[in-house]
Amino acid sequence: MYRFEKLDKKLLGVQIEDELMNFILQEPVEVGQKIPNEFNLAEMFGVGRSTIREAVKSLVSKGILEVKRGSGTYVISTNSLNDDPLGLSKLQNKYKLALELFDVRLMLEPEIASLTAKYASEEELKQIKKLCDETEQLYINGKNHIPKDIEFHTCIAKGSKNRVIETLIPIINTAVMTFADMTHRALMKETIETHRAIVNALLDRDHMGAKCAMVMHLTYNRQMLIKQSKESDKQEDNDN
Repeated sequence: MYRFEKLDKKLLGVQIEDELMNFILQEPVEVGQKIPNEFNLAEMFGVGRSTIREAVKSLVSKGILEVKRGSGTYVISTNSLNDDPLGLSKLQNKYKLALELFDVRLMLEPEIASLTAKYASEEELKQIKKLCDETEQLYINGKNHIPKDIEFHTCIAKGSKNRVIETLIPIINTAVMTFADMTHRALMKETIETHRAIVNALLDRDHMGAKCAMVMHLTYNRQMLIKQSKESDKQEDNDN
């Protein structure tokens, strides 16, 4: 059971909301899965059911949870507000949003990788490789690799030494999280291989190779989204 210091009721509600979000991410409770019921959550966190209701209501307003009457409360996104400061996760058509985000990523990230191959310090390149290795191991072991994957892409962006690019990192992070929510582990082999290709080109200071490897990485992901979007449309047609 979780234990919390006695706090102002309003602060306790915020704290429980944060802990519930942490529970969803660390368990992890995947998108589409149901979280424990109100009674079990109250017992788990050692608080009253009204506090749980307050936390759930807040996460519903942020697009993380959805309450289905008579069925339960489901995770519909794992983008916290910090991960998604632009609020893009609240847009309804997720496939359209994901593809639009990929359009932006294809404009930005290949050029970012090229700049990083030229300007990143040796320490930054070592850190990028370390993050690549850690992401790969989490992926292979079936653990939540997404936060580490985001760190990997963030580190590449920072290595460009372009301060404007650093301000665009939240867009890249939102795109990575949105893609992960929708495809889960569908591209493990391709992700591992293209991550390695990006890192190898960066370590060789091969700016064109880094650019091409990033294009390949994003292209695999985009093709998977298009495939899933078509399958989703077909399923909807069959259901109607």
